[in-house]
Amino acid sequence: MRIAVLGGSFNPIHLGHAMLADSVLKECGFDKILFVPTYIPPHKQMNSAVSPEQRLEMVRLFCESSCINGVQKFFAEDCEILRGGTSYTVDTLSYICKKYEDELDGSKPAFVMGQEVASQFYKWKNPEKIAELAELLIARRNPENNGIKTEICKNIPSGNYSEDYADESYLKEFPYKYSVVENPDFPVSSTEIRARIALGKSWRYLVPEAVFQYIISNNLYGKQR
Repeated sequence: MRIAVLGGSFNPIHLGHAMLADSVLKECGFDKILFVPTYIPPHKQMNSAVSPEQRLEMVRLFCESSCINGVQKFFAEDCEILRGGTSYTVDTLSYICKKYEDELDGSKPAFVMGQEVASQFYKWKNPEKIAELAELLIARRNPENNGIKTEICKNIPSGNYSEDYADESYLKEFPYKYSVVENPDFPVSSTEIRARIALGKSWRYLVPEAVFQYIISNNLYGKQR
């Protein structure tokens, strides 16, 4: 079985995440996608009062609601939430290689990263080991915020990390073997969704229905509409 890992804060998980996962599944030939919500990201201070457990629950609801004819292909993996502390991908991949050893049957899992992540991958904890443990898949991301002022909901970069988005010029110097995911360029971000909710703007159809209902039921991200 081919397994791909998609990590992130998922604050909240949205249709861009869903489209990326579906692209990896159908166009890259994978059988299972593991969504891994981070506990404390090493590269940013998250702008939200939403708890790690709530972010995990939104991912679970999305995965469970995405079955086709009773077959589930997307799964929430809670290892970083349970581990606590700062979430490092190298630790997560080491764990996943052991936990899913029988399903992987000697193959490597794939690790999916956006182009903004890949451009700063050299700053991560032990990137060489990550490249050894997993296939690297790089996906396109668009910085467009559709005219919404997102400053009040932006995450703050930590340490020597910079803002999220990057063009593709960094790929010329990316030192590890990788494949590019031809995912649809879906111009939405979790930051924009949080801002839309806080500002009372339209946002319902930017997230899966199960996630929308959870956000409304639990009054997350401020002003509701």
